[in-house]
Amino acid sequence: MSMFRTLLCALVASVLLFSNAQAADKLIVASDACWPPMEYLDGQKNVMGYSTDYIKELVKETGLQMEVRNIAWDGIFAGLIAGQYDIVASSVTITPERQKQMGFTIPYYQVRQAIVVKKGAACTSLADLKGKKVGGQIGTTGIFVVQAAKCDAIIREYEDVGLAMEDLSNGRIDAVVCDGPVAGYYANKKEGFANKFQVAFKTGETEDYGFAVQKGRTDIIEKLNKGILSLRAKGVEKALIAKWMGE
Repeated sequence: MSMFRTLLCALVASVLLFSNAQAADKLIVASDACWPPMEYLDGQKNVMGYSTDYIKELVKETGLQMEVRNIAWDGIFAGLIAGQYDIVASSVTITPERQKQMGFTIPYYQVRQAIVVKKGAACTSLADLKGKKVGGQIGTTGIFVVQAAKCDAIIREYEDVGLAMEDLSNGRIDAVVCDGPVAGYYANKKEGFANKFQVAFKTGETEDYGFAVQKGRTDIIEKLNKGILSLRAKGVEKALIAKWMGE
């Protein structure tokens, strides 16, 4: 009986160790799911979108195990730096300032900033935003672009780009700045907003999205980069773009 118990305890211990090892190998992916069609919640509160599908394909391609969690944008980078999760897959533009604090993969999508206005509103350049109330999600590059333009716009920052779009719809602000695909989604597809808005224009400069990881985690970056290049070569990336952006 004593030997049986010893063997049983050893078996249980080995199973627990194996389970813990598996859990430790799972990478936690943070995504602010309020940026359609890049990442957003479906009716069952599951994170979906272009970036999310890309991560799923990288799981297949690299063998890395990942779990996507919905994390608010405000503070998402602080959480990554603190080690609360391993990857941020949330339409993160690669910028020199962010590269000082985080590591990045090679780009997986390219965008330009866009200005959304009500249909019929006259707006063809950043200069036309002078004196206008312009909304955008806090801490996003769209806000930075309007600030850098020094066009004397009145900038209002929101926790969620959807809240900015609601204020635009209700006439509380005059325009919203956000990434091109998001602008197109709200202007053409988003229920309750489509056909009320138009994409007035897009800025000239392009931005590259990358998956952000903790500084120094070259092991993760190398695996993700290989996966991205493989998905690109196989045409998977192109298919995902067609699925979510229609390009």
